[in-house]
Amino acid sequence: MNRRLLLPLAVFLLGAVALAAAAFITFAPASRSGGQSLASSVGGPFTLTTAEGKTLTEKDLRGAPFLVFFGFTHCPDICPTKLFEISEVLRAAGAKGDKLKALFVTVDPERDTAETMKSYLGSFDPRIVGLTGDRAAVDATIKAYRAYARKVPLKDGDYTMDHTALVYLMDKNGGFVGAFNIERPAAEAAQEWLRHL
Repeated sequence: MNRRLLLPLAVFLLGAVALAAAAFITFAPASRSGGQSLASSVGGPFTLTTAEGKTLTEKDLRGAPFLVFFGFTHCPDICPTKLFEISEVLRAAGAKGDKLKALFVTVDPERDTAETMKSYLGSFDPRIVGLTGDRAAVDATIKAYRAYARKVPLKDGDYTMDHTALVYLMDKNGGFVGAFNIERPAAEAAQEWLRHL
């Protein structure tokens, strides 16, 4: 095999394994000993900054179900695709979906400032709320949602990010409902989301 292809292939395979492990950890069933499912502990308190520079916490989202997606603005394909799909679901929800919100939480706060997030999200539904913060606040949120993110060095000192590609559905009290299938018809996904209002 061409040696130039080995590094990207190795990075891709390592990322795929890590994402599979993160998904397993996130959604592992409860033990036979009667312990709580790890999925029941997905989510929790966070304090981040919106693209408008305002502080947002989980308490501000009470009263309506919301989606959470982790990504970054330099993401070449997965993130813009997911955000487009979320935008389509919000559009399909119509007037009933006025209270719905989706959080786009950066895993790359060093590059994704509030201004960068605002510019990036201008192409998507305004109910998608971009969130950033300092590294500690972002890492705490990633941990609370049992997500995965890792910096992957590239040549010339640049880097990309491996990250969980799941879309989380949270209920109106901030409790974890499950992984939200965003790849089905938008109207169908919207109906499921609206059922949790």
